[in-house]
Amino acid sequence: MPVTDVSHDLDARTLTIVANFTCAPKRIWEVYANPRQLEQVWGPPTYPATFVDHDLVPGGRMNYYMTSPEGAKHYGYWEVESVDEPNSFTFADGFALDEGFTKNPDLPVGRNAFSFAEHESGTRATFVSTYATAEALQKVLDMGVVEGATSAINQIDDLVAA
Repeated sequence: MPVTDVSHDLDARTLTIVANFTCAPKRIWEVYANPRQLEQVWGPPTYPATFVDHDLVPGGRMNYYMTSPEGAKHYGYWEVESVDEPNSFTFADGFALDEGFTKNPDLPVGRNAFSFAEHESGTRATFVSTYATAEALQKVLDMGVVEGATSAINQIDDLVAA
């Protein structure tokens, strides 16, 4: 499994996940830059993602939904803040209310920094999410973000091996 470390710090309001892959950083970048590839790894295996909009540029927006095993759709969005291809990007990741991707003010927004660096015979990916408050971080932890993100990231190995 690629995920090698998961930690959270309520005082710093951060969740950090580290994963190692046996391919170049450029290949990991391509997973996030291509919406059809990203759909295969964004979200746990039982909640496949569909990206309706995908604009991985500063100021860009990405709208998506995940479909539960029962067919329910759960909407979300990314607001891209910075891009340093193929090394890193930052974005706000939030929950949406509906298919119009209206921001859900009742659920936390994470400020994410994803980075990909050469490491041994491949890539070390570091995923850091920062929340406005410790309570917001605790809310997503209680919602299962660690389990969901870990299972999602662990899917990348099969995709890049294909």
